Amino acid sequence: MSDDPETAHPQPSPFITRAWVHLMRAQQRVLGAIEQDLKTADLPPLGWYDVLLELSRATDGRLRPYEIEERTLLAQHNLSRLLDRMDKAGLVQREVYAEDGRGRWVIITEAGRSMQARMWRVYAGALQRHLGDKLNDAQADQLAELLTALSRSA
Repeated sequence: MSDDPETAHPQPSPFITRAWVHLMRAQQRVLGAIEQDLKTADLPPLGWYDVLLELSRATDGRLRPYEIEERTLLAQHNLSRLLDRMDKAGLVQREVYAEDGRGRWVIITEAGRSMQARMWRVYAGALQRHLGDKLNDAQADQLAELLTALSRSA
């Protein structure tokens, strides 16, 4: 068995490499455009929306930080700082978890629910402009299926 990384595993075909490059470019461009749309509207970054959405979906609008981490793409160290900023902005509040004095609940506030709704209006328009105006529903569905297949195998 070779220790050379180039021969240790089969090389991707040019089609796979091309798909990877285009996937990464599309992700960066669309995400960057959506972030810019939020910034132009004087709204917080997309990560804030993700946290607010998950909290609004949760029973009683509350989750433990590790639950937010599991439901979003945010790493724990980034999430802690983000929650600090969101708490300071009045969008969430923290409450001691009764069963474990060291743990905390993160709870969405009314201001947080209002911010999520404001952000969604801009985010929804951005999704339509940067994705919906470029793909019809059948193409979007096909793309979702392909990305689901990638997610399952990762």
